[in-house]
Amino acid sequence: MDQFWENEYIQIVANYSVVILCIVVFLAIFELVTKYKNWEEIKKGNISVAMATSGKIFGVANIFAHTIGQHDSLLTMVGFGIYGFLLLLAGYFIFEFLTPTFNIDDEIQKDNRAVGLISMVISIGLSFVISAGIE
Repeated sequence: MDQFWENEYIQIVANYSVVILCIVVFLAIFELVTKYKNWEEIKKGNISVAMATSGKIFGVANIFAHTIGQHDSLLTMVGFGIYGFLLLLAGYFIFEFLTPTFNIDDEIQKDNRAVGLISMVISIGLSFVISAGIE
């Protein structure tokens, strides 16, 4: 059985499957902390929500890309991925805190593309910082 799990193709599929599952779970958590429903807003054509959500997906995927490259164990990879996600989530709350004159969620829901773009770039940028720490 060890030979099965040591196969590079099997490892790729295992990592891929776990990361997809984590992205789905993490997006569900992000949906819980925002005032709007991501997929309903995207279905309506809300570009700001699409940008913010895309940044979150890219951010989580980027963090996992680095954890896969740095850790042999699937469990360790997931652990660092969860840690990175929590830091990304903290970044979201810090962004909200640093903008006391308006509400980030309200602006994104109203399709304020400037706020959606900044939200996307913050998620992507922080993912690179988090990833650098994982290495």
